[in-house]
Amino acid sequence: MQERVKKLREESITTRPYISTERAELLTDFYKSGAADTVSTPVARALAFKYILENKTIYIGEGELIVGERGPAPKATPTYPELCCHTLEDLNILHTRKKTPFNVSSETKEVYKQKIIPFWKGKTMRERVFASVSQEWLNAFNAGVFTEFMEQRAPGHAILDNKIYRKGLLDFKEEIQAELANLDYFADPSAYEKEQELQAMAITADALIIFAERHAELAREFAEKEKERRKEKGNPQREQELLKIADVCTRVPAHPPRNFWEALQMYWFIHLGVITELNVWDSFNPGRLDQHLYPFYVKDLEEGVLTEETARELLQCFWIKFNNQPAPPKVDITEEQSSTYQDFALINVGGLTEEGKDAVNELSYMILDTVEEMRLIQPSTCIQLSSRNPDRFLKRALTVVKAGFGQPSIFNTDVILQEFLRAGKSVKDARLGGPSGCVTISAFGKESCILTGYCNWPKIFEITLNNGINPQTGKKIGIQTGDLSTFTTFEDVLTAYNRQLQYFVNLKIKYNNIIERLYAEYMPAPFLSLLFDDCISKGKDYHNGGPRYNSTYIQGVGMGTLTDSLSAVKYHVFDTGKITMKEVHTLLSSNFSNSEPIRQMLLNETPKYGNDDDYADNVAQKIFEIYFNCIDGRPNTKGGTYRVNLLPTTVHIYFGQMTGATPDGRKAGEPLSDGISPSQGADKHGPTAVVKSVAKIDHTRTGGTLLNQKFLPQVLQDEQGITNLAHLVRTYFRLGGHHAQFNVVSAETLRNAQKNPEKYGDLIVRVAGYSDYFVDIGKELQDEIIARTEHQSF
Repeated sequence: MQERVKKLREESITTRPYISTERAELLTDFYKSGAADTVSTPVARALAFKYILENKTIYIGEGELIVGERGPAPKATPTYPELCCHTLEDLNILHTRKKTPFNVSSETKEVYKQKIIPFWKGKTMRERVFASVSQEWLNAFNAGVFTEFMEQRAPGHAILDNKIYRKGLLDFKEEIQAELANLDYFADPSAYEKEQELQAMAITADALIIFAERHAELAREFAEKEKERRKEKGNPQREQELLKIADVCTRVPAHPPRNFWEALQMYWFIHLGVITELNVWDSFNPGRLDQHLYPFYVKDLEEGVLTEETARELLQCFWIKFNNQPAPPKVDITEEQSSTYQDFALINVGGLTEEGKDAVNELSYMILDTVEEMRLIQPSTCIQLSSRNPDRFLKRALTVVKAGFGQPSIFNTDVILQEFLRAGKSVKDARLGGPSGCVTISAFGKESCILTGYCNWPKIFEITLNNGINPQTGKKIGIQTGDLSTFTTFEDVLTAYNRQLQYFVNLKIKYNNIIERLYAEYMPAPFLSLLFDDCISKGKDYHNGGPRYNSTYIQGVGMGTLTDSLSAVKYHVFDTGKITMKEVHTLLSSNFSNSEPIRQMLLNETPKYGNDDDYADNVAQKIFEIYFNCIDGRPNTKGGTYRVNLLPTTVHIYFGQMTGATPDGRKAGEPLSDGISPSQGADKHGPTAVVKSVAKIDHTRTGGTLLNQKFLPQVLQDEQGITNLAHLVRTYFRLGGHHAQFNVVSAETLRNAQKNPEKYGDLIVRVAGYSDYFVDIGKELQDEIIARTEHQSF
């Protein structure tokens, strides 16, 4: 690592994120000016975007090679009042909370008080969303039955393909002009709407070109200053670098990149454009970076304009840019469900080529080297692993995993292809896609992949056992599915749960469809639309069915907890008759008060998911099928369908707090199981039994599943340990698993970090579909990670 990179990295990881009002002020100024009053909504959004990029602060840091920041400086975090206008109380909480704090100056609070809040009150998407839902929806939301992603952030989860490496924004504008020329106002009743959307896209293309040119101008100014300084004691190397940066920023994004450096900067400008336009969920990702950059890398090496050392340094500088961009602040339930600084930018490495061949190349290994060297929580990196990829590639990735900071995660390319094809994607689009954000898959550059929120399976079961009543409040929030004392068979229990789940899923989908329409009408994203097939050819927005594929997901949470709870009911009530359903209700209502022996029986004498025990695993298969049948294939409002995936981010902590005691012996308020992982400590027979259990559900009918596993460091201390883990991954993937990720750290180390956080500031752990600093994630989540089963062997 060069000294320049060391310095930039140190600045990035030690600078505390802080709230910047610059974007909010510029947006407010634009709308207050009346410039949006006489134009269509898409054009107004595009003009607002252009106004921000023409006027926001341009930053080029000392020593930087890749330039551009979301805010006025690294870690300066913009806000999006058109989506969620924070209150003064929110700002105070952000400044003082222990988990994901942001510095908020008194000047920032004053700007919000005097300017931002008065203008945006009553105009935000968050207010529109909550005004559109029913009391029944609010009851379920407030009870922790489900969450709603779009109440504070915009739809996103957008991943880029390779088009920006082949075309500049001026080329996109030519396509737009051709579509405008072909509009038929006589035969097409939507011609005007298409015209407005296309004009908005063209405006945003111009806006980003202007933004890049402003960076070029500043770089030339800085170079001139270096030249003047050189007369005394200047830095000729930095002068030349700044002139090179100016040249690069003059070329991209207006034109397609010609070399490796320009390709990286091209992507970064596009990335900043997307996250400046809207605060999208799971940000925006470069996708298959090794595939996109490899032609530039090879060409530059052959022509002698790039060395391997310079390529590494450019990648390292690129990594730092991601780490400089904290996720804009979330509050309330949204913060609870995803309490992290980061925007889930996920770089894909490996997998298959468009022709179906092994895609691993030299750059794949260099990217893994970069991950290992940089040890940053952003960007996150995964490998796509096919049966056609070499074991050397897998073992190199696992050697990085061994370092103990939770990267890279590993995805099964062969299963992902089956998932894509089942969902109706072409073979070509399937091979060029992959995982995005956490674990959900999408067709890169061609799909609107919207995650709408989490669904709390154990909470719905709790409401089922109480015949539609939320026992925490005593209020009826579900439907009556029968008094549990009348259940005479286990099938009666499953039938009642199915009906209750169907009620809440119907409620969720009804209002998701309304929220989709709200975003289509009030919050178009013309710059994001510019980048996705087939928005230009359709003349339709990303939020309105423009992309080739349009999938909407509801994420199921708590598979291990619900499986073990139902397994306990089946085994102890209906098979052995040790307890009755009425006694189950009494135990749960009292939170096992004065019933510790029975709780221990439920904990330790019940067939548990994660042990390759068909008794429990068959229950897991049944609840998966119930969830799948409730959701899969139902139409959304954008020409696509609803689908399922199984991931929690950090919502299993919040959902656990909202859920009372469960029949698996879990006490009220304790975390639920995470992803498709077994309940914490329930898997007693090693990692091989775990993967055999979780592979029994059909991963090819999901959009993604998340499996966490934790190993003691000594398990992977030598080559044999790496080989054993490689065998485990290959076995899991042959069985049909979608994804796996690993923490390599002892519970003892984690407990020491809890007690002495000042000594463990650089300890990174895998949380869910991302990694984070252990000392920053809050005690509840720390305890949950500590409680995960610690595998000591294979």
